[in-house]
Amino acid sequence: MTSGKTRITRREFARALGAAGIACTMPRAFAAPTSGPIRFENTAPANGLDFVLRNDASGRKYQVETVLGGLGVIDFDRDGWPDLYCVNGCALPSLQKTDPKFFNRLYRNNRDGTFTDVTRKAGVQGHGYEMGVAVGDYNNDGFEDLYVLGVHGNILYRNNGDGTFTDVTQAAGVNGATAKGHKLWSVAAAWVDYDNDGRLDLVVSNYCDWSPGEDPVCGGLNPADRAYCHPDKYRAEPVLLYHNNGDGTFTEMSEKAGIGNLLGKGMGIAIADYDGDGRPDIFIANDNDRNLLIHNLGGGKLKEVGMQAGIAYNGDGRQISGMGADFRDFDGDGLPDIVMTGLRNETFELFRNNGKGGFDDASAGSGLLALSRSWSGWSCGFADFDNDGRLDIFVACGGLEMNEPQANRVLQNAGAKFVDVSSGAGNDFQVARVHRGAAFADFDNDGRIDIAVNSINGPVELWMNRSPMQHWLQLKLQGTRSNASGLGAKIVCRGSQRTQTCLVSNSVGYGCSSDSRVHFGLGEERTVSLDIHWPSGTVQQMRDVKCDQRLSIQEPSPKS
Repeated sequence: MTSGKTRITRREFARALGAAGIACTMPRAFAAPTSGPIRFENTAPANGLDFVLRNDASGRKYQVETVLGGLGVIDFDRDGWPDLYCVNGCALPSLQKTDPKFFNRLYRNNRDGTFTDVTRKAGVQGHGYEMGVAVGDYNNDGFEDLYVLGVHGNILYRNNGDGTFTDVTQAAGVNGATAKGHKLWSVAAAWVDYDNDGRLDLVVSNYCDWSPGEDPVCGGLNPADRAYCHPDKYRAEPVLLYHNNGDGTFTEMSEKAGIGNLLGKGMGIAIADYDGDGRPDIFIANDNDRNLLIHNLGGGKLKEVGMQAGIAYNGDGRQISGMGADFRDFDGDGLPDIVMTGLRNETFELFRNNGKGGFDDASAGSGLLALSRSWSGWSCGFADFDNDGRLDIFVACGGLEMNEPQANRVLQNAGAKFVDVSSGAGNDFQVARVHRGAAFADFDNDGRIDIAVNSINGPVELWMNRSPMQHWLQLKLQGTRSNASGLGAKIVCRGSQRTQTCLVSNSVGYGCSSDSRVHFGLGEERTVSLDIHWPSGTVQQMRDVKCDQRLSIQEPSPKS
């Protein structure tokens, strides 16, 4: 029996309004005029970035072949210029790097538009089939370290400060290889000081219970008919939380923190303080499983609240192939919002923070619903590419199969809606590949955000931002009582035209880590004021800060 009333979803209602000529508007804080063009130029491989992401596919359709590709921005030599780390696959089914072509690669920024491969000297080639990377200074020595995610084993590389790294995984206790007898397949991680003790902890998203010897054959026994299996064929995996003990070791604390029974098919991780209580919260996009929002209760306790907060499913109440995610304030109301990607015909999702402890579906009203239907999105991120003070969206696009290449998308924040400006973003921006990872940084330090993008069995792309210049400000935070990376600090940037709010977080997109420097596009603003809320509770105020500069800001000592 069914009711005589027909229920429609929020998306269907929005589409009906649009068809009737009735505008779906965003809050007043979102309203603003359209700004200038966004332009990019790919400078790789001529600039020395000659990396190729290799999955070693040979027709057997191993599940791992289609989901690798993380990138990490790291200033490993602390010279103020972003370097780039690229993770890679390995031989199948052995899960071993049997050839240098499978090495992960570290590229040093030469500060002149070129890069040099320093992998062998640094000692960060990797071991197996790697997926993603997280960058953070876990031991507070001033040098950023690398945590590499992979299939049946992760790696912690400690930065020695002399251009080399040491594998300290076993001593630190963060291998992540097994949980309750199952070998884990990790995709992404985020460094986050969840208990605000001044030391960075680790949260890890794991995907499917998979191994090459037990991988089912899907699509048909004939090799020509084989297909990658749907995620429903595999058991979900737990989320791992590693607490930093402050002595170089970590303790797995998921159960004690309250999320020991939390399972998912985790992909991208994004961090923000969504309820403004001064504690970082965690969003995890899941592949054909409900998304997770882990609320930080304080005192080392966490609670999953995705259903209550309205982000577990899309606006139609369905789960999608959640891949990449970012967690920032796109509409300028001071509250962090969530963007996540899915596969073609699923559309991407935009969850607007309603300031009441939950989120509303903004996919239709913002235009993202219509713009994303034709694309398969992986890594993504909010960034102000045109420096007008509003966050735009970039998405690395590509299908599951190698015969489904797609061009990347850049969606300009035009005030009331997002507008797809990809067709005008540059002569070479329309290149179609099976793109996966994307990481954001101002690689040439010219005040415009650039993008590094991976593609399976294709060359890495470095999209240098050639948009018209507007004013900007970049901040590099160094904690003293707070963690040295400054992750979790909230910065409020006030100008005469608008106020921008940003939490320092570098876990962005799909298995990727972006520059931890905070970038503010300022448009025509010449000076701004800054309020920095450090994780320790210290509030630092700076007035009449001039635009068009990079500032290194150290957390002040508390007043006696």
